[in-house]
Formats: sequence, structure tokens, C-alpha cells
Amino acid sequence: MLKKRFFTLFTCCLALVFVLPLAPVVGAPNQIQKGEMAGYLLVPNDKVEETYNAGFSMYVAAWPLLQEYPGNRFQTGLFGTWMHAQYDGPEPAKLYSDIEGGLGWWRDTRFATETPKFIMGGVALNFSEWANGPGAGKGRDWDRPKGKYGVAQLSPWLLWPPDGLNLKQGTCGELFGYGYLPLPLTETKSTTAGKNVPTGNNCWTLFLNTQNFKGPVAFFTPYFWSRASVDDPRLAGMFLDSRPSGPNRALQMETQYVPSVQSVDDKGDTYARIAPTSFPRGPGGDSAVVHRVTAYDKKALWDAVKAWFEGGPPASGAIDPLGAVIHSFPGRGGATWKIYKPPVPREEKVPIDWNSFATPIAPDSSTFGYRWNYELVTKTDTKDGPLATLPEYYRLTKDDKKAKWVPIPPGQVPAETGLTQVSFSRPREEPSKPYVTPDDAQSCWKKPGPVAGPFKAYPGDGSVVTYYWYRFADQPALLNADLTDKERDSLQARVEKLHRNWKKDRDYLAPPTIGKLADVDPALIVTPPPGLEAGYVPIATRQAAEE
Repeated sequence: MLKKRFFTLFTCCLALVFVLPLAPVVGAPNQIQKGEMAGYLLVPNDKVEETYNAGFSMYVAAWPLLQEYPGNRFQTGLFGTWMHAQYDGPEPAKLYSDIEGGLGWWRDTRFATETPKFIMGGVALNFSEWANGPGAGKGRDWDRPKGKYGVAQLSPWLLWPPDGLNLKQGTCGELFGYGYLPLPLTETKSTTAGKNVPTGNNCWTLFLNTQNFKGPVAFFTPYFWSRASVDDPRLAGMFLDSRPSGPNRALQMETQYVPSVQSVDDKGDTYARIAPTSFPRGPGGDSAVVHRVTAYDKKALWDAVKAWFEGGPPASGAIDPLGAVIHSFPGRGGATWKIYKPPVPREEKVPIDWNSFATPIAPDSSTFGYRWNYELVTKTDTKDGPLATLPEYYRLTKDDKKAKWVPIPPGQVPAETGLTQVSFSRPREEPSKPYVTPDDAQSCWKKPGPVAGPFKAYPGDGSVVTYYWYRFADQPALLNADLTDKERDSLQARVEKLHRNWKKDRDYLAPPTIGKLADVDPALIVTPPPGLEAGYVPIATRQAAEE
């Protein structure tokens, strides 16, 4: 789901990293070598008409991919997508920019558990900046805020930690619904940052559908996309601030690193073991991982909201099904997962025999998943839910001069390899550094500054999030969005309408027709202080390990 996730996601966007204490192996010194498993799981889906170019939504399963979190080099995404701007012809070369975030784990995650987190993952021109959520972007240097002001908080009921949006701990197979639709919150501009280049008014807004929160959360400021054209006016009008979205997106699970080890037996044969890797298992034993991938046109939401802001009746916020189309799954799929010892050339990375234990299926036209060969896959039940755990052991074989890793049961692993004695437990690491924001009295965080706080939230990842309540238009992201005071006041008035009419406990995205919805971490569901119910938002200013 993530093509180059930050750090990539994707760079969308993913990687599993290996920092494992290896148990000493008697009789096999220096044989065990650290390696990795990486690649993509591909999810074909049928194309829809190019007119459905006003965003998308989908439901993806959320679960603990690895049995134990393997350390802060771990990076991978669960199933996700990449939303690029739509062009009249081929996408221009050397003009990479998209929204590619999703569920997963990243190397810069500071407070990680086995439960995935969600990031927004907007990518400015060629990764010059990225924005993962309110106050979260490329690096942590606020003197060079590369995307950290790129997302504005919209919801008054959901707090967004800089480390990513937490799901409820123990989430195991429930569906996390999300998508991006444009809202006309701002007006188009003919100049940007004082230069004669335009900025559009597409405010690409994240909508969630979870068990305990529904509705819009935050949006990319149009300036996040258009600011690249200030330095190069030839790029004006080329980004998502002014262009529609391409409706036919890649859908994949991008894995950059699953911990593995390799060893050679006395006969010279090579064996490998991967860290215990699992997928959610449904009542019938299969896994449903993606559901209701939907593309929209402007009739779905934009037209009604625009009419409302221009004096018409209030828009309900519910997606109009007449402006939506659901992609169909043909029931095919592929995998490029490979096991290797880095660094090696691409051609020397050997694929695993994925098809020997996994078959892609479409139990219905709007659902994609896998059927498992339980002669090789293990049924695992944890306190959080049922899992299908993939084969851990593999033997390197060659068939028609093509090498591949074939899964084998533990009993067929030669003892002298020492692989069965390897531990993939969580390593000891230095305490995570806190996320902090500028404390200068003259900074945009202090002037005009918040109206209430500080408050504290305690999500299940062991961190403490300090936050304040800001007037919506005075939050730091909007003070850095190339908006005049008049433009921010107009934006403030529109958002106050949303806060009064769009609540968090009713459907906006169409609900799923299978499974159960996941929960956002309950600690992040907040209530505005009295008098601040409309027009004010919670903004995190610090996240640190709980003492």
C-alpha cells in the first residue's frame, strides 16, 4: 500500500526491520546471519470511469503483523493506496506527489507497539516535504518545517498525536474505514506567497469510519501542495490543490523489512527463518483484508457543501451514493516477498513460494482476502483475536534454474543450523525522545496562541500527549498556510458551521457490509471545554514517554 513510505511509506509507502537478540547456538558458531523479508502483496481491482476523480475511501483490516514489535528499525504498511493528481495525459516525469499514508509502523515511530498506527502521508514535490498529520512531517526540526505545517486539524473531537493516530490496543482484524474527499473550505488564489502563481481550493480532507469516531478529521492545506510552484512557476496548477484525483489507484501492502535469519546445514543447504508473521483469520479461516474500495465524483459531497457555504441549506455530510462507484475485485493477486541478506543486487533476492500457502480470493465483489493452506499456516488464537500465522521456516531450492524459498515444517530444519533457537523478541532500546513544538513566545504556537490548556491524554502506546485548545483559524498550520486574516476569518466561519452540524456519531462514509469496525484509541476522543464547542480544535504540543 505504500510505494515509497517515508523514511519512505511509503514512501503509501513500508518496512519491517530487524534488531533481534540472537540466542547463542551451540555447535554452529558464526553460521547464523541476519537477513530480511521484503516486498509487496498486490491487490488487483477493476478500473472505474475517470470522471470519479473527487477522492476515495476504503476499509482495511488492522492487526498486529508481527508477534512482537522488533525494534525501531521496523517499517511496514498494511494494505493501502497511493492517490495521485489526475492529468489529461501521462503523469509528468519527475513530478512525484501524492497522498499515500495508511496503517503501519515506521522507522521514525517513537512509541510503537504491536498495534499499528495511522498516518496521512501527503508527499510534496519529489519528497521535498511530507505531512503525516497535524504537527507531523519530515524530520523534527521546526526551523525547517518540511510539511509539519501541512495538515490542519478540523475535528473538535479527535486528538492527533505527532507519532501517528493510535488505534485501540489489541485491535486484531477489525476494519478501519478511511478516505480523502475534497472540501471547498478555502477559495482559489491567483497569487501564492507573493508570487504570480495560483493555489487551488481543494482541501483534501481525511474522513474516518470507526466504531467510536466518524467523520472529517483533518485536511491538507492547499499551500502544502502549491508552494513548490513558488520556486518554479512552471509547476503551477500541477498538484492536488488544483487538480482532481486519479480514480484508479494501485492497491498493495508494502513491506520493506520483516526480520529473518539464515544458516547452512552440514550438507551445504541453506535455510531461513522469518519472525512470526500473521494475518487476521475470520470465522471460516480465511482473511478479509480490504473492503469497499470506492471512488467519488463531486456529486458525492463537494457540490452540496459548496452550495451550503454559498447560502444554501446545510449539507448533511453523508456521502451521496449517486456520486460513488465501488471497485470490484476479480479475485486475483500476487506477491513479491523475498528473503535475502542485505546488501545484495536485486536479481539475487530470492522469492518465497507464497502460492504454496496463500491463495488470493474475492469472497464477494467488494472484498479481497486470502485463503490459507493450513497444512503450512498455523491457526493462532491470542487474547486479542484469531490469527493465521505464516510458515516461519524455509529451505532454498532451485527449480528450472530459478531459486525460491520453500516453506517447511519446523521438524525438517536441521538442528545444526541453530534456527529453531533464534529469538525474535523485542530488543532493549534507548528511551524514545519526546516530540516537542516551539516554545518561543513570538512563535505561531504562542502568538496568538491557545485559549485553553494544557490538557493531557494517555494513549495505549505508553506516551503522554500534551495538548491545548486553539481557535480553529489560529492553529499553527493555518498561520503558515499563506492565508490573509480575511481568508482565515472566512475559513473560520465555514468550519464553525461544520462543527455545529457534523457530529462524530453518525455515518459519513457508507458503512461496511462485513466484519466489525475498529476503534480509535479511546484516550484520543476528546470533548471541547464549555464555550469552545464550535470553532476550536485540540492541538498536540508535546508527546513523551509516560513516567
